[in-house]
Amino acid sequence: MSTMKEKYKDEVVPALKEKLSLTNPLTVPRVAKVVVNMGTGAVDKDTLKQLTEELATITGQKAQVTKARKSISNFKLREGMSIGAKVTLRHNRMYDFLDRLINAALPRIRDFRGVSATGFDGQGNYTLGLKEQTIFPEIDPNHTGAVQGMNITIVTTAKSADDARELLTLMGMPFATN
Repeated sequence: MSTMKEKYKDEVVPALKEKLSLTNPLTVPRVAKVVVNMGTGAVDKDTLKQLTEELATITGQKAQVTKARKSISNFKLREGMSIGAKVTLRHNRMYDFLDRLINAALPRIRDFRGVSATGFDGQGNYTLGLKEQTIFPEIDPNHTGAVQGMNITIVTTAKSADDARELLTLMGMPFATN
């Protein structure tokens, strides 16, 4: 079992039960899934292949290439063009990815003072954006052709943003104190 999953079961669940005054342990908020999305735009096939391989290396799961749903002439975009890649992580891979994100990748960001606490959508989901994929230790910056950003959405079963913030704080997410 991953260290993040053990931490959730041993430390986070009892703390949340007490803080939110819940009696049933099944009603305690938990992380349902993590979606990692990398929008590449209209790039050539080699660059897209390299970026999807890097996304697969970061997440430990093969990336799904996303296609444009409709044509937009101002963006020189045609229906069916490959414009990005995404990965949906659940269960053990999700906990492993969160562990690496919180403990290894985020501290490697230059001048890091915490992630924004305003990325909650009101239903208990949190989204954060990263400017480059090279902060992950699996990626060698010397062999990366293009620097690409990504969005990471953490979907929780929390009913409100405050409950989700408490869950992620107890799991170790370093929120900025403004």
